Amino acid sequence: MRTAFYISDGTGITSEVFGHALLSLFPAEFDHITIPFVETKEIALQAKQRINDRYKTTGIRPLIFQTFVDEELRQIINSSDGVCYDFLNAFIEPMQKELGIAAMPKTHRTHSIHEKTYDFRIDAVNYALANDDGVNLKEYAKADIILVGVSRSGKTPTSLYLALQYGIKAANYPFVQEDMDMLRLPPELRMQKSKLFGLTITPERLSKIREQRRPGSKYASLRQCKLELDEVEALYQKEKIPFLNSTHLSIEEISAKILAQTGLKRQKY
Repeated sequence: MRTAFYISDGTGITSEVFGHALLSLFPAEFDHITIPFVETKEIALQAKQRINDRYKTTGIRPLIFQTFVDEELRQIINSSDGVCYDFLNAFIEPMQKELGIAAMPKTHRTHSIHEKTYDFRIDAVNYALANDDGVNLKEYAKADIILVGVSRSGKTPTSLYLALQYGIKAANYPFVQEDMDMLRLPPELRMQKSKLFGLTITPERLSKIREQRRPGSKYASLRQCKLELDEVEALYQKEKIPFLNSTHLSIEEISAKILAQTGLKRQKY
């Protein structure tokens, strides 16, 4: 198995995102190793040694995805036995020509606590936690979006991802088994109907997820899952609530599709 290193003078998130995006195009498995905060010559030399040791052990040159500001640190990693891909510097020169201004690189530039959107994201995370699973219906007027759906359809992780990544205040409300006989929108949701967005999922997938939580229960039975989903999807259609099926989507993909459909403003940059 080939090794992929993600190395940076910061968190390593940028190198991971670019590297994973590229590697996902190839039908192969990789051993992933991230080395963040390579901020001194000593640490860079240690990282170089890890790369060289891996090459000696496997006989296959590791792939290195890196994002460095410091030229000396970059050259140390470039002199290793790996194959280096330097994302930032591949685009700096042509972008300088296009913009007509010189780049002013500094470490921790992309994920710094000083970025102006930091407070947006912290407030959004706190909001998502306080308004999870329908426990608090009094602050829905402050929500940017309210996710609705049956239990275990992906509402909570999606709410938290929208908050943490984009600074979006996302509440979520579950339609539970006891609601199914006369399923309707509670007054608190109806007042915020324009903010509602529904999630659904296939009965088979929902049953498997619930079975892990409550094995052998009515809650996890395929019959109960199908009943709940039929009722909820009928409500979406009746009330004209936009919704999507989360069965084959990651949290990242669910969030991206929600943003695309709703046009919500990202508080990220």
